[in-house]
Amino acid sequence: MRKIPQLFGDLTLAAGMLLMLSSAPVGAQAPAVDPTAALLSELIRINTSNPPGRTQALADLLAPRFRAAGFTVEIIPTPDSAKVHFIARLKGDGSRRPVLLAAHADVVGVEREKWSLDPFAGVIRDGHVYGRGAIDFKGGMAVFAIAVLRLAERKVPLARDVIFMAEADEEGAPMNTSWLAREHWASMDAEFALNEGGWVIKDDAQRVRYVSISTADKSVVGITLTSTGTSTHSSMPLPDNAIASLGAAIARISAHETPVQLTDETRMFFRTLANTSTGDTSRWFRQLVDGSPSAVHAADSVISRDPLLHAIMRNTIAPVMISGGFRTNVIPGSAQATLNLRLIPGTDPREMVTLIERLVNDPRVTVALAAPPAAPAAPGAPGAPGAPGTPPSPPLASRIAPSSLETELYRALAAESKAQWPTAEVTPYLFQAGTDAAAWRSRGVPVYGIYPYPITNDELRRMHGNDERVSLQSLSEGTEMIYRTLVRVAGKGGRR
Repeated sequence: MRKIPQLFGDLTLAAGMLLMLSSAPVGAQAPAVDPTAALLSELIRINTSNPPGRTQALADLLAPRFRAAGFTVEIIPTPDSAKVHFIARLKGDGSRRPVLLAAHADVVGVEREKWSLDPFAGVIRDGHVYGRGAIDFKGGMAVFAIAVLRLAERKVPLARDVIFMAEADEEGAPMNTSWLAREHWASMDAEFALNEGGWVIKDDAQRVRYVSISTADKSVVGITLTSTGTSTHSSMPLPDNAIASLGAAIARISAHETPVQLTDETRMFFRTLANTSTGDTSRWFRQLVDGSPSAVHAADSVISRDPLLHAIMRNTIAPVMISGGFRTNVIPGSAQATLNLRLIPGTDPREMVTLIERLVNDPRVTVALAAPPAAPAAPGAPGAPGAPGTPPSPPLASRIAPSSLETELYRALAAESKAQWPTAEVTPYLFQAGTDAAAWRSRGVPVYGIYPYPITNDELRRMHGNDERVSLQSLSEGTEMIYRTLVRVAGKGGRR
């Protein structure tokens, strides 16, 4: 078992950080819970499901702890009164530019009836913390928070400011970091940043196979399908039924498999999987990266049985919402569906519209970007591409360059990951989903993504699903790794 982090020596910092296990006998003192797990349990108990994404209570929980540790704290309101951003800064000597750790405070909602326990109780059971956000991303928030608080507790001399951010509206978007960058860039400017993204994956034997550090994200694009037909009584159906046309269009889109497109990051990632696998599995990974077109197709057919691996090597198209009709005895004159696209960097969303139009091949169904790019403003003006904090339009977002592998932060994160989990290979990674990293990357600030705790494939599938959980040991190990990374990057004396 790896070293367990020391509990806070400062009683002020420690206040509220220790919990008693609910299974302890009456009158008996339960073992103290590791501070990262204890904080995570508290964070989960604040329901920040988005919508509405109320984050004020979470900021109120964190603020006194960071102030007591010597951080300056900003709580930044947004035009949406439910959502605030929390920023805490531990000052260095200013000789080097800041390092920032960002974690989103909001979480997706739940289907309560499908959980075996209360998703907002922060239950600690069987060596795990359960609850919505345990992995995405309150677990990461707890790891980042305890790691930066530990810098203050241990009085590590700092050459850089260390900025901790609990951001709002990552799961929604309007009041997210793009808004924050536009309105308060000075508060979040940094040389480089940590965020959610890559994975620390364990195999069935609980051995960490690899650590993937995301240096780029897929861009997220919405496309709407709108079908039209004759509105009439349901007892007299006609061939141009709008709902039937929409259903046929969705079926044709869903049957289409987009081709394999490997970026430099995904090539390195699959070579790492080849190195950490054996037998046919290793051969398939090598064939995917280096094989002929027919060999790539054969490897893809096997590797794509894993939905995560299927997603990172191609553009994906997923129907996510559908609407149409208003009475059971009326055939509606229109129906609409929303498609969610996750695009490989460099993909122009307008080309995807053309592809979907070809697949649909029905004049009764129109295809359009859900949020088409706005006309460009004058360079440097608010809202112009490249202006401070401007949310990138879909075509621009797809062209944001990956974060460099040559920065001090990436090298430190890779080195400390390898030190924490010696059996693991460390690799850059294209994150299959989207994050708020574009607010920094679009301005040239490198961002590196990691869910900083080892998880199994089963635990990965629970994210955004039911009975989401993360292990206490994983939280402890991740906190150690992130703390050492920060000492390497921000400390004056190097590693401690």
